[in-house]
Parts: sequence; C-alpha cells; structure tokens
Amino acid sequence: MGQLRESKKRETRQRISDTATALFFARGFEAVTVDEIAIAAKVSKMTVFNYFARKEELVLDREDDLRLLPIRLALRQRPEGEAPIDALRRVVCEMNVQKHPLCHVNGMTVDWWRVVHASQSLKARLRELADEASELLAIELAGPNPDGLTRLTAGMIVLTLFTARLEAVRLFERGVSARKANAAFLALMEQGLSAVEQLPSRTVTGGPLSRRTGTDRPYP
Repeated sequence: MGQLRESKKRETRQRISDTATALFFARGFEAVTVDEIAIAAKVSKMTVFNYFARKEELVLDREDDLRLLPIRLALRQRPEGEAPIDALRRVVCEMNVQKHPLCHVNGMTVDWWRVVHASQSLKARLRELADEASELLAIELAGPNPDGLTRLTAGMIVLTLFTARLEAVRLFERGVSARKANAAFLALMEQGLSAVEQLPSRTVTGGPLSRRTGTDRPYP
C-alpha cells in the first residue's frame, strides 16, 4: 500500500508540473493562475500547493540542480589526487554530454529560459538560487566558514556557469545550431574556469584549487 501511495503522489506531482509547464509555455508565467493549473490538472488548488509551496516552484522545480548540487557532489566525491578545478571541468563535460539542462542547450531548455526571462518574479527567484549556490559551493570548497577569497572563487564559478548557459541560449535563439551553441557554452566555461584557476588556492580544503601545469584542456 505504501509503495502504491508514493507512486500516486509522484504521478500527481508530475501531472501538475507537466500541466503547468504546458500552460506557461503557451501563455507565459504571469498570465497563468494557480486556479487554472489546478483545473487543467484535475486537482484542487490546495493540492497544487501541497506539492509546490509557491507558484515559482512550478517552473524552478529542480532547485537542487539550480543550487549546483551535481557539481558540489562531484567536488565532494572526486577521486583522490584530482584537483577541484579539474573535477569541475570533468563534471561540466559529463553533464553536457548527458544533456543535463544545467549544462546543455536545446529547444526545450530555450523555451524554458524564455518563460523565465519574461517574468520578473522568476528572474528574482533565480538570482536567489544563484546566491544560495554560491554560498553552498564556497562551503564545499573550504568548509563551514569560507573566507572572502573562497566566496569570490565560488561566485566566479557560479557566474561563469549561468553566463555561459545564457549565452548558449541566446545563440540558439538567433538560429545557431545546438552543436555550436553547446560548443560556445563549453568554451565560455573554460574561459571562466581558467580565470578562476589564477586565484590563490590556499582557501580550498584538501589542497590547491588546481594542480594543472600544462595547457591541455578537456574541452575547447
């Protein structure tokens, strides 16, 4: 019985999310009400809020991803001897290949970004999530009390990721192919990470930020 109940909960949550996404894509975030979502999903308004505490979560429902959880886990679980900056390079490449929406651009992600950037409340929430991601990444790099230099390092990494993804979206919207847009994403990521690599590394837990001595890079 417990498994069946959990399965029905997942199904209901997914139905609400899919319904809301379709409405937002068609009409924009601000134009759609929670009442309309509830009616279209065949649930009560209270049920919608039982699964999503605020309307913004219906769009930004992968908040763990937007707080860079996959990247923070890659740093935490990196093989012995792998420097943090190289772990970042590796996981970004892997997520791009896997078409993870955080590190890959296609038609669906562009539609999603179009909805987000048309809404002031969604953009505000996205900025909050970026700030949270920066703080959590600083803690991952240097422990529970990161200093200013570590926060600068983390902030540059987060800004690099969000800027590279936004640039890839812009290119895609201008008619550039998905392949070229994603290549631009990776190239801009490398430029940002190379800049981060020049920062002092004494604040990073477990050794230097980078042990790289050559000029080789895992992507352009």
